[in-house]
Amino acid sequence: MYDFANSGYTTVVLTAVFSAYFVGAVAQGASWATLAWTASLSLSYAIVMLTMPVMGAWADRRGAKKRLLAVSTIGCVLATLGLSQVGPGDVVLGMILIVSSNVFFSWGESLSAAFLPELARPEALGRVSGWGWSFGYLGGMLALGLSLMLVIQAQAAGQQATQFVPKTMWITAGVFSIASLCTFVWLHERAPRHAGGGVGHAWSQLLVTYRRAREYRDFMWLMACAVAYQGGVAVTIALAAIYAEQVIGFVQQETMVLIFVLNIAAAVGAFAFGHWQDRIGHKRALSVTLLGWMATCVIAALTTTKGGFWYAAAIAGLCMGSSQSAGRALAGLFAPAAQLAEFYGLWTFATRLASIIGPLTYGAIAWGTGGNQRLAIASTAALFFIGWLLLQRVNVERGRQAALASAT
Repeated sequence: MYDFANSGYTTVVLTAVFSAYFVGAVAQGASWATLAWTASLSLSYAIVMLTMPVMGAWADRRGAKKRLLAVSTIGCVLATLGLSQVGPGDVVLGMILIVSSNVFFSWGESLSAAFLPELARPEALGRVSGWGWSFGYLGGMLALGLSLMLVIQAQAAGQQATQFVPKTMWITAGVFSIASLCTFVWLHERAPRHAGGGVGHAWSQLLVTYRRAREYRDFMWLMACAVAYQGGVAVTIALAAIYAEQVIGFVQQETMVLIFVLNIAAAVGAFAFGHWQDRIGHKRALSVTLLGWMATCVIAALTTTKGGFWYAAAIAGLCMGSSQSAGRALAGLFAPAAQLAEFYGLWTFATRLASIIGPLTYGAIAWGTGGNQRLAIASTAALFFIGWLLLQRVNVERGRQAALASAT
């Protein structure tokens, strides 16, 4: 249910609506607008990288995953509501609110993922992770569908984006806050609370994990793989709407329909691949999705028609949910039972570093080539290829045994 609740933020704010609104209306189409957007996201991810691992170690020690999850949820909801006040020219305010809302969102995403190994047997991690991602896309479609209805009615009445986009932020915040109540009512904190265990102890625990990094080398290889391929996924999340409108020629209503259908494909992909990866193995399933991502980037870079871009979006949708579900499940398989939040904090470190590298590289290439976003999206295929190569170094059985040995 938390996946269901928070997915509207990424779908509406980061992907379908506010990203294009920021570039086209808030920054008024300036040449630096895309770079400003990607820089804001990169700053938020840098903050998460510096804070999430120690926050996770502290949560493990204090049995506080659920409490911190509540704080991050409230913060993201309030900052999303603040985005409704951003209009043309409010670039600085928009950047501040995007940074803060995305920091809170990322904290919550990591903390909720840390519950996964407590809720699923090792042989069912892929399945349960896939259920979560799949249900999450349904939540994203709910928020986006309600927003799309609002946009259609507003455009029919002759309203401008500055009049109806702020209202979509209220819808997104409302869905997030209401749906997340299920988590806080029914989810139980299973980790024991230890005496002491302040921030200083959390840093000490991280240093111990760092010194024992060779024992967790498969988790480290997985993190390196995530830095690469999640950078490509981050490009899709942050820039799909911008690319569709500025390069392919979609209008905002068409973009929202495109993202809505992409979420359907992602939900199907996450659900089906979750079961499939438990059968064939997490590593093999993730490898297949990375090959699909490479094909997506090539098609998107070469196509000149809306129909051709729809094919790219369909493949991206199938790969998006499955690749993220597989990565989350593998991280859970390699995480010692007493260090779940810490290891998912480290996993978040890797994915947020990726979210800096991917979109910022895309924005820099587009800016440096005079706005050539086709070259930028084509270069994203290299990130998925590097991720695929690094994944080949991961030994799943060895990584699992290292986690079990640490637990004893």
